[in-house]
Amino acid sequence: LVLHSKTSKTGPKYFNSEDIKLVQKIKQEIIDNDEESIKSEENASDSDSNVVSEEKISEDVEQSVDSQEKKDDESEEDSDEILDSNEDNSEFVKEEDSDDSSEQNDNLKVEEEVSIDEEKRYDKGLEKSRKGFGAMINSLLANFRHVDEDFFEELEETLIEADVGFETAMKISDELRQEVKLRNAKKKNEISDAIIEKLVEIYENEGKEEDNNLHFSSEGPTVFLFVGVNGVGKTTTIGKLAHRYKMEGKKVMLAAADTFRAGAIEQLAEWGRRVGVTVVKKVEKSDPAAVVFDAVKKAKEEDYDILLVDTAGRLQNKVNLMKELEKIARVITREIPDAPHEVLLALDATTGQNALTQAKQFKDVTNVTGIVLTKLDGTAKGGIVLAIRNELHLPVKLVGLGEKMDDLRDFSPEEYVVGLFKGLVTPNK
Repeated sequence: LVLHSKTSKTGPKYFNSEDIKLVQKIKQEIIDNDEESIKSEENASDSDSNVVSEEKISEDVEQSVDSQEKKDDESEEDSDEILDSNEDNSEFVKEEDSDDSSEQNDNLKVEEEVSIDEEKRYDKGLEKSRKGFGAMINSLLANFRHVDEDFFEELEETLIEADVGFETAMKISDELRQEVKLRNAKKKNEISDAIIEKLVEIYENEGKEEDNNLHFSSEGPTVFLFVGVNGVGKTTTIGKLAHRYKMEGKKVMLAAADTFRAGAIEQLAEWGRRVGVTVVKKVEKSDPAAVVFDAVKKAKEEDYDILLVDTAGRLQNKVNLMKELEKIARVITREIPDAPHEVLLALDATTGQNALTQAKQFKDVTNVTGIVLTKLDGTAKGGIVLAIRNELHLPVKLVGLGEKMDDLRDFSPEEYVVGLFKGLVTPNK
């Protein structure tokens, strides 16, 4: 307005109508320009706002994407860790399975080694008997011409000499008469095979329900009562058995109830010192039942696992021996109702028919549950086991196959037959 006004030296001049129109026009233009400027600013502001908003949205999206990628990476890492862990676990399981398999294989190897070791023991322990029996058969067949009554009489004598027992010898002779006819056996090796196969057959048939295992208490001390005449290796058997159970980690006690034989108490006490087990004893001529009572009481109170009782073997006075053994058994049963768990008769295999006679006498005196056959490695007449099974029907539970501490073995009927007749039968072609 100032620019468009007309001034003079004396002061402002009044506007005419044209000036007023011009001023109004200019004013209107200014207003219009202001409005456009405002709108332009508003649009610019909105545009800036939109840009900022878009930028923020873009940042949010990028952050979300980054966050998701990070989560995915973490998830992948977790998955990798899980997979790695599973692989490790799988390897661990495989290693465990491998260890179990290896352990099973080791156990099988140990069992095989034990089986082979047992076979070797029987093979060596019965070497004398095998050679002796083979020599007797060879001697029988040396002058063989044909099968007749003379041959069977000689066979019976040979079998009795081999300690298979009179009854067994007669039974084999009778059955062999029929077997030879059926086989039409005429040659020496055919006759020899028929004899041995018949021995094995009778031996196996008589032992079908035989129990050769030792029986132990399910709770509390196990009590084994040993009987037998002097000199058969009864005390030595007790000492070796004590050593076995001591090595197995059991708490073992010996009871010296043979108070009549001179030196019997000290002999058992010496075994106790050697093996490192407790021995309950009294002075000579003491009441054997009193010794056993003290031993059983101590075994119960001090949690012993095994009690092995040595007894006198005075067969010359059967009545007194029977009373003594009955009294001992009563004392044991009163303290432990299911004991004694075994009554084991010790027999010397080298005494042959005498051992068989002793077994019959002790069977009359007490309730024998099994036989301990000592010194089987020292006899050329190992047929005594056949006689015990066939005539007495008593199971052999332990056998002595040597002088060493671990040569007292659990009896194996299968290993015995193989060890006794090995190589004496002609192989099938």
